[in-house]
Amino acid sequence: MTNLATNYMTIRQKLEIIQNRLGLTQTKLAEKLGVSFVTFNSWWNDKSKPRSKALSAIDGLFLEVTGQKIIPTDQLTAKKEILSTQSYQHKSIIDEILNHPDIRDQFILKLTYHSNSIEGSTLTEPDTAAILFDNVALPNKSLTEQLEAKNHQTALNYLFDFVSKKGKIDENLVLKLHSILMNGIRPDAGSYRNHGVRITGVDLPTANHMSIHKLIPEIMLTVNQKTKDVIALSASVHAKFEQIHPFSDGNGRIGRLLMNAMLLSANFAPAIIHQEQKRLYYTYLYKAQTKEDYSQLENFFCDAVRDGFKILGRK
Repeated sequence: MTNLATNYMTIRQKLEIIQNRLGLTQTKLAEKLGVSFVTFNSWWNDKSKPRSKALSAIDGLFLEVTGQKIIPTDQLTAKKEILSTQSYQHKSIIDEILNHPDIRDQFILKLTYHSNSIEGSTLTEPDTAAILFDNVALPNKSLTEQLEAKNHQTALNYLFDFVSKKGKIDENLVLKLHSILMNGIRPDAGSYRNHGVRITGVDLPTANHMSIHKLIPEIMLTVNQKTKDVIALSASVHAKFEQIHPFSDGNGRIGRLLMNAMLLSANFAPAIIHQEQKRLYYTYLYKAQTKEDYSQLENFFCDAVRDGFKILGRK
């Protein structure tokens, strides 16, 4: 399962990359690899070498977290079928969310906390809960971060009601969500950027700002197309939307809101992308954008939607 690049890396180098991408402690990574911390520590300090089975597990995990894993089509199809079966078991997921305040609050908390954290917010999940549900003002946190949390809550509430009324997911919705998300934070809330931008940390060209008014409507035409594979469609739309990067700020959060609008409209649970998985998420997104290989991104979204179904089941 190794390639030429990985053959020249030490076990320590591979483990460091895996740990970094997964955001795990050494203890948790040892558990994931099915070994004791003592054994793991011995590998880490080059006091012993993994046996063939453990080495294969390390190499497999390394390929997965670096976006080099090839996911068999049948494996991905099976995951999607499980989600479709779960979808069929719910008459209307959006109605369940709206009619059960505890479920609604859980989605609002998880989606707001994780989406904002992915973008650099320092609010903890308890911080976020206090701001969203108790209207607490935290003196040790910036006003902008707290306003971002409240605005994201408002955007989600708007989105839930919009989907329940079977609103059309189009450019107007994108702009409306951005106006809510950036209300009181940016003067260009609800407007596309009028300047060039770069996506931090990756070599990926974004759209010329003069093309945005043409590109976003083109993408939105595909959003409402009938498909049996909403996971594939949402992954494709998300990757393209993020590469266009239509706004000065808020692109990631709006892209994830748009994705969840698509999922809910197809009677799928919202996708919970955990902030701890940020590096994996970006790796798979970049792979989709540069190699047009969406398999790992789709697989990642399947897991995120599965976590959404857990909230619906109060698990």
